[in-house]
Amino acid sequence: MKQVEVESYPVSIFMATGYARSDQIRDFCRQHCDAVGLCVTVTCTTYCYTGGLEEGVIVGLIHYPRFPASPAAIWARAEALAEFLCSRMHQESYTIQAPDKTVWFSHRVEDLA
Repeated sequence: MKQVEVESYPVSIFMATGYARSDQIRDFCRQHCDAVGLCVTVTCTTYCYTGGLEEGVIVGLIHYPRFPASPAAIWARAEALAEFLCSRMHQESYTIQAPDKTVWFSHRVEDLA
């Protein structure tokens, strides 16, 4: 049996679903994964916040030992997938989290000032 070990670098994308259904989100992820050669997890979730709640998704990437990559490369793949999903799901913001950083991205005009 072969074993390959790499440093862990899990990355998660957090995004509201808006009007997209869970099956559509899985299809969007599959389209992107097929196009670039990637494997992700898709977990439906509910975001509870002051004043409300919203359905969402957490899309996970890991440092897969079969295809070793640097943390920067894994992060870049997460950014590309998040932008793809943001566009398809008609969202204006999302967050990407890794062990060493968490970054909120926003396309909202009021957040750009």
